[in-house]
Amino acid sequence: MSIYLDCNATSPIEPEVVEKLTQYLTIDFGNEGSHTHEFGSTAKKAVQEARDNIVSLVDASRNEIIFTSGATESNNIAILGLKEFGIKNNKKHIITSTIEHKAVLEPIEELKKLGFEVDVLPVDKSGRVNPKDIQKKLKEETLLVSIMHVNNETGIIQPIEEICKVIENNDCFFHVDGAQGFGKEIDTLKNKRIDLISISGHKIYGPKGIGALITRLRNYNKPPLQPLFFGGGQESKLRPGTLPVHLIAGLGVAAKVAKRDLKKRQTKNKVIFDKIMDLIKNLKGELNGDTKHLLGNCINFSIPGVDAEAFMLMTKELISISNGSACTSSTYEPSHVIKSMTNNEDKIRGALRFSWCHLTDNKIPVEEIEKKLQNILY
Repeated sequence: MSIYLDCNATSPIEPEVVEKLTQYLTIDFGNEGSHTHEFGSTAKKAVQEARDNIVSLVDASRNEIIFTSGATESNNIAILGLKEFGIKNNKKHIITSTIEHKAVLEPIEELKKLGFEVDVLPVDKSGRVNPKDIQKKLKEETLLVSIMHVNNETGIIQPIEEICKVIENNDCFFHVDGAQGFGKEIDTLKNKRIDLISISGHKIYGPKGIGALITRLRNYNKPPLQPLFFGGGQESKLRPGTLPVHLIAGLGVAAKVAKRDLKKRQTKNKVIFDKIMDLIKNLKGELNGDTKHLLGNCINFSIPGVDAEAFMLMTKELISISNGSACTSSTYEPSHVIKSMTNNEDKIRGALRFSWCHLTDNKIPVEEIEKKLQNILY
């Protein structure tokens, strides 16, 4: 059976999360908005507990979180939700980077069509944004800076702390797409200069279809977001609709376990990291990105002369991997992330992403995979 090494696309689910999901699907299935009976009260308590577990990872309070369907929706609310404020206050300048997820780049592109000025900053071969570039572009009219926490294709941690220092005296809003880093690298997202954080359940061993947007208070005021759709008063009227209690409870457990088991998970990931690094070395692979900034659960590399699609086809019975974001895989276009890091067409076409986690199956050792791959390629 193929070893699953595509955890950045979606992660396996934590057993404790499955238990909680089942409980709120089959037993405690009440509507959180029903205040007249015990079922509703039980559901409301579960949602509040989940809020507390999630915000504890970013040092926020329960009134600073909005539940969504995932990081894509959270990103859209964070970006498009600031449109009216930007127009009203003549703050129509946005700074982002070339390596952001499409769920950030495309909403920003929509604002550009409406007359917003957008600076899309490049990265170098290390795969990181340079905070000095942000400093150069920052101005009084800057509405938003949107830079991801950890890149989904390379696993490279971005210099969020340094960016916070650069913008500390500017009143722009700082949005961080935290889908890949939330619950895995905890301290950074606690920085109070970060106004908006997008997270996704199925990236931290929770259920698909649930995520959240952290809307951190500034001087006791929430970011001036407007809803993208309407139909109820849920989630501070910012994201209407009946709350999926089972998914929220599952996400809450996923966050709680992420905090509890952080060190244990990092230890397991380091073992797999070392094995895969040996594999890459023996395959004469070239890394895409600077290893000293890796989160530790993802590696992107290219093998000279080997096309990524051909590699995946040849090895699909051994390992399940990808060559980029699952959200854009249907287009079969070269990765915009790797293209922003290098002009080498061979590296771009050959880019492969291995991503794993503490639940990665070890029944087939990486050493055995290495041996089989060498037999195929050489």
